[in-house]
Amino acid sequence: MSTQSSVTTIYGSDRPEDEQRDAFTSGDVPVGVYGLGKMGLPLASVYAETTGNVTGADIDTEVVREINAGRNHIVGEPGLDELVERLVEDGALVANTEPREVAAEASVHVVIVPTLVDDGGRPDLSVIEAVAGDIGRGLDEGDLVVFESTLPPRSCRDALLPLLESESGLSLGEFGLAFCPERTSSGRALKDIRGAYPKVVGGADDESARAASLIYDQISSNEVITVSDTTTAEAVKVFEGVYRDVNIALANELATHADEFEVDVTEAIDVANTQPFCEIHTPGAGVGGHCIPYYPQFLINEFETASPLMETARAVNDEMPHVTAQTALDRLDARGVAPEDATVLVLGLTYRAGVKEIRKTPALPVIEHLDAAGADVVATDPILDDTDVFEAAGATIIRGVTNDDLSPDAIVLVTAHESFEHLDVPAFSDGDRPVVFVDGRQAATEYRDDERVDYEGIGLHD
Repeated sequence: MSTQSSVTTIYGSDRPEDEQRDAFTSGDVPVGVYGLGKMGLPLASVYAETTGNVTGADIDTEVVREINAGRNHIVGEPGLDELVERLVEDGALVANTEPREVAAEASVHVVIVPTLVDDGGRPDLSVIEAVAGDIGRGLDEGDLVVFESTLPPRSCRDALLPLLESESGLSLGEFGLAFCPERTSSGRALKDIRGAYPKVVGGADDESARAASLIYDQISSNEVITVSDTTTAEAVKVFEGVYRDVNIALANELATHADEFEVDVTEAIDVANTQPFCEIHTPGAGVGGHCIPYYPQFLINEFETASPLMETARAVNDEMPHVTAQTALDRLDARGVAPEDATVLVLGLTYRAGVKEIRKTPALPVIEHLDAAGADVVATDPILDDTDVFEAAGATIIRGVTNDDLSPDAIVLVTAHESFEHLDVPAFSDGDRPVVFVDGRQAATEYRDDERVDYEGIGLHD
């Protein structure tokens, strides 16, 4: 146990907890945040506004340069521009490209770098292990390491703790380790981090859990839930993502029955959800992003126990972009238009409206399906700059859509960006026949009764 005259560490301190809290919030306990991406920078910023003493580490020199100039590089996070500018100006937040330098100075180390998935669908911890190695080489007695990156259960226990001990020459008890999963969504990260939901804390030992709980009680205005250990905390986060993936798969499978049921499945879901024990999600063109499509793989591919439900859900959700694309082709075929004679406009390339992220975006398999069928594919996205992967898949990328320079036979809405609300879809009709419009997000239902639009929404009855 530490007996220092001033509190500079939280783990192992024998000082009263009110003194520890005061030391943390006054900046006497230096914090390092590793990873300054779309979740890491908001997290580092909230830590910095709480403590006034945060150094963020990121190997991307441009990211570090932008932050140190007081500029936020994350698109679509309300309030983050102003917060980063103020924190940097006040000296509360600085960035560094050298994780080892950050580790040498910090007492609390918070890791929020991506957990990758390899081509075979297996979790790849190489980035997290590299950061853990850097931290280990700078680890001092009394330091606390907190992982917020989503991890397969047992990662802290089986992989990261031994690595930290090996690199530092210290043992658990001389330093602390906790897993405290991020529970945030793009577009509302600051709100979520500050306390939209309870914070989950699991420690590798009791003192790690205590120290992490004390810290997050200052970061978050919500409840801090301490669970049994790091593995339980890891499982909590993965289970949240798996629940959503399986639930969306149910909604998507129900949506494919809409015409046979002769009902709007989305209407039936909305009303079913008024019953307190029912919470079916919304069907759509596919499940994308860096979270939900990947988390089931942390269980399916890491453990020997069979996971038929999770595997089926993944297959259902992966099929939805193809269902969406084929719906457009079927509509064209019904009016005698062959794919090779058709131009199809795809609206939206990012996986989610307003979020500049394309990992597992449904737009890519939609484009690939249409291109493989022989259609001329044109695509647009108002917030995306790098579109190389979509061009390689066969799409011609345009930066804006007007009725004057484009005459598509069909339109597929994949991502309901706000700017698309102003698009005059009926004006794309050539006058003799309506334009096919496949609504992958039930975002343009006002066109259902427009004679100039041959409308079909995922989960909506014709």
